[in-house]
Amino acid sequence: MSPPPIERESGEATPECPGGARRGPLRRAAASFLRWFDTEQGSAPAADEHRIDWIRVSPFIAMHLACLGVLFVGFSWFAFWTAVVLYALRMFAITGFYHRYFSHRAFKTSRAAQFVFGLIGATSVQRGPLWWAAHHRNHHRHSDTERDVHSPVHRGFFWSHVGWFLTPAGFRTDRDVIRDLLKFPELRWLDRYDLLLPVLLATGLFLLGEILEREAPALGTNGPQLLVWGFFVSTVVLFHATVTINSLAHRYGSRRYETADHSRNNWLLALITFGEGWHNNHHYFPGSARQGFRWWEVDLTYYLLKFLSWLGLIWDLKPVPAELRRTR
Repeated sequence: MSPPPIERESGEATPECPGGARRGPLRRAAASFLRWFDTEQGSAPAADEHRIDWIRVSPFIAMHLACLGVLFVGFSWFAFWTAVVLYALRMFAITGFYHRYFSHRAFKTSRAAQFVFGLIGATSVQRGPLWWAAHHRNHHRHSDTERDVHSPVHRGFFWSHVGWFLTPAGFRTDRDVIRDLLKFPELRWLDRYDLLLPVLLATGLFLLGEILEREAPALGTNGPQLLVWGFFVSTVVLFHATVTINSLAHRYGSRRYETADHSRNNWLLALITFGEGWHNNHHYFPGSARQGFRWWEVDLTYYLLKFLSWLGLIWDLKPVPAELRRTR
C-alpha cells in the first residue's frame, strides 16, 4: 500500500524543486540535530518522508530509556505524587486546550490564558499547540482514510500509536489549516522552540529535588529521583495515554453513532485521558466542549473547563445539542 500523500507547508522546497535537492547523510544528520532546538532549521524534506528519522527522534527514545532510572534512584511518595500531579496537569492542558480549544475552538478564552496553557501543554513533549492542532484538524478531515496520518485501519497499531510521530512527514506542520492561530506570534514561537519547555521543566525538577534533599530530608527525595519520576516517567506515561486515542479508540469500544470513520467510545480510555475516550461521540459532533454526552460518561476535562468558566478564565463553552443526546 502506498503511503498517504504529504501535506507540505506553503513555500517549502521539495525533492523535485531546485531548492530541495537531496542532501547527503551528514547534512541530513546535521539538519535533524538542529531541529532539536529550532524546528524551522533544516526543513528540506528527506528522501523518504515516512521513514523514522532516528537522529531527530533520539531524545524521544532516550526519554523512554531514562525511565529505567527508577531502578537506581529509588522511590519516595513525594516523587510519586509529583509525577501524578504533573500527569494530571499536563493531560488537562492537552485535552482541554491543545485538543478542545486550539484544534476545535470549542470555547473562548483570553490571549494570556491560551498562552499559559499552551506553555503547560508544550512541557508534555507533544510538540507545540500549532503543530498539534494542525495534525488533529487533518485527522478529522481525513479520518480513517489513506490520508489520515495516524489511522490504525490502514497502517496498523504501531504506526498509529507512535510511528507517524517519528517521521519527517509527521514532524511537518500544515499551516494552511491553522491560519486562525498563526496570527499569534507567541504561539508561533512556542511551536518553533518546542523543546525548550520540557528542558526547563526537567531542569526545574532536578534543582527542586536537590533543594529538598538539603532542606527537607524527611521527604526522602533528591534531584535525580525527582527528575526520573516527575519528568521522565510522568511524561512517557502521559504520551502513551494520549496516543491511545489514535491507536485504540479507532479499534476497541462501542459505536453509538454511525460515523464515516471507525471511532469508538471506550470508558477505560476515557478515564485515563480525562474524557477523550468518548471518541465516537466526539467524531459525531467535534465542536462540543463536552465529549461525554450522557451523564454517566465521565468527562473530567469538561468538568475542569466548566470550573474555569465559573472563574471567568474561559467562556462560551459550546454545548452538545439536545437532539444529539437523543440520536442513536
